[in-house]
Amino acid sequence: NTAKKMKESILDARKKGDSLGGIIESVTTNIPVGLGEPIFGSLESDLSKAIFSIPSVKGVEFGSGFAGSELFGSENNDLYTIKKGKIVTKTNNSGGILGGISNGMPITMRIAFKPASSIAQKQSTVDIKTKKETVLEVKGRHDPCVVPRAPPVVDSLVALTLADHAILAGVIKPVL
Repeated sequence: NTAKKMKESILDARKKGDSLGGIIESVTTNIPVGLGEPIFGSLESDLSKAIFSIPSVKGVEFGSGFAGSELFGSENNDLYTIKKGKIVTKTNNSGGILGGISNGMPITMRIAFKPASSIAQKQSTVDIKTKKETVLEVKGRHDPCVVPRAPPVVDSLVALTLADHAILAGVIKPVL
């Protein structure tokens, strides 16, 4: 049902010569504890840097993200417990990363994509040569929403970033 609604919204935007943005949630499981460094090699920092290299990305949040900023620490902190003989957190508000280092819980990220700016509708702009207002009209094929094509790009960049950190941590051996 959700996919059908998404498709209808995207096709409707295309008919109007407009575009839509959206949010992708990325969840990566079975991450070893200890990937990343607390300051200059933070796992969150490197993942964010990779994700922000994707055109149209305007926001990244981990775990409870912005919603967590409205909670008390006592509400947002991940409390530890033992489950099937393994140390885990009862919640995953940290998104699997604490202090820049993976904690073994799933890495959860939400990535915001803006609507594509190249749309078929006429838009006002300024001619940089004449310094006068004019109208911009972009001709050709227009992508009404980049979000449906973005998940494999997100997955690939997350995998590459995690592989780099696994090599740095000695979890996997470098190829050479």
